Amino acid sequence: MTTAPDRTTTPLWDAPVADGPLDATVEVPGSKSLTNRLLVLAALAEGEGTLRGALRSRDADLMIGALRSLGATITEGGEPSTLHVTPGPVTGDVDLDCGLAGTVMRFLPPVAALADGDVRFDGDPAARVRPMLPVLAGLRSLGVRVVGDGPDFPTHLPFTVRGRGRVAGGAVDVDASESSQFVSALLLAAARFERPLVLRHIGATLPSLPHIAMTVATLRDVGVEVDDSRDGIWQVTPGPIAARDVRVEPDLSNAAPFLAAALVAGGTVRVPGWPAQTTQPGAMVPDLLEQMGATATVEGDVLTVTGTGQVRGVDVDLHAGGELAPTFAVLAALADSPSRLRGIAHLRGHETDRLAALATEITRLGGRCEETRDGLVITPRPLHGAVFRTYADHRMATSAALLGLRVPGLQVEDVATTAKTLPGFDTMWLRMLGRTPEDQG
Repeated sequence: MTTAPDRTTTPLWDAPVADGPLDATVEVPGSKSLTNRLLVLAALAEGEGTLRGALRSRDADLMIGALRSLGATITEGGEPSTLHVTPGPVTGDVDLDCGLAGTVMRFLPPVAALADGDVRFDGDPAARVRPMLPVLAGLRSLGVRVVGDGPDFPTHLPFTVRGRGRVAGGAVDVDASESSQFVSALLLAAARFERPLVLRHIGATLPSLPHIAMTVATLRDVGVEVDDSRDGIWQVTPGPIAARDVRVEPDLSNAAPFLAAALVAGGTVRVPGWPAQTTQPGAMVPDLLEQMGATATVEGDVLTVTGTGQVRGVDVDLHAGGELAPTFAVLAALADSPSRLRGIAHLRGHETDRLAALATEITRLGGRCEETRDGLVITPRPLHGAVFRTYADHRMATSAALLGLRVPGLQVEDVATTAKTLPGFDTMWLRMLGRTPEDQG
């Protein structure tokens, strides 16, 4: 369901038009996906750990607040992106605010099952339509009691996990067709279960496999034994979770709109800190941009993308990196030929129904964007200015800014929603263009 905010109360941001080729270096904060996985494991570890370069955004701060409520002590170091985490017994009789953060609402119910009492989950109105059944049913099959506000078993927020201080472990079948987070959620807490967890995915498709690979790699980095040698089956052996001092990689998916700006406006954008090896889906960005007409090179840890202002249409499968789809959908709307984005049916269950939202907003600007069973077909047409609604979805907002580089008069509704994963996005965007908020008026 795509529910737009009330435009009578939501401020509009005038998306700046590029007045020439770009020449910018953009420092991108830490990965939200890694930050929230590392926070969960640090809260369950044997001793005090430290995260350096952690993302500080609404999603990360919701995770920090929830873990504090569950008994962990989390303090800032010399700067907000340095977090010291001291584990404590997982405590119940608390209420957790999930906001609109999928990692909070899905990663923490298995942690809450280790608590000594009830843990109540709720979030933003838009969060109450995001699917939760696979992880909650998985917990039920492991002997954990979960209840909703009514007599039926809950499938969405709000719900209560009735922790008993322990989870036995065992075998569980999960349909993670709608989100890989359902797999990651159970894997992250499984080292604290009493017996090995054997998790089998039983759905027809499994999106965002890099995010599961990220979870497995992060678990192994803290000494947890994970067997993923069989497709669609994971086994986690109970054991200690090592405390670590770790630096968080930049968020490569948040870098995508900035790098794509070089393709739209022409010129060059550089992002330092690009990892040589990573499990982030954003690692797909350089290749995808090259398919659409850019050149991308890495020297040391700096990724440089250069474009001419010409964009080529593509036919790509984004099954492994669906979070990139909004960026590449709006690029496709500016291309010289039609594009097809495939393998992203699961985006209908994200912050909003992203497929419907993208089709609606690109069409509002005069473009042609049609939904398919598992994606979008975009046929470029001349675009005009209008209000681009964001549906409380941070990636809709960043994508609108990208379109605005070429479409005069485009106004972005609620650009502040980018604070979910990238606080200060609007200022970063202006700086990339060599401007300041004062220049914007």
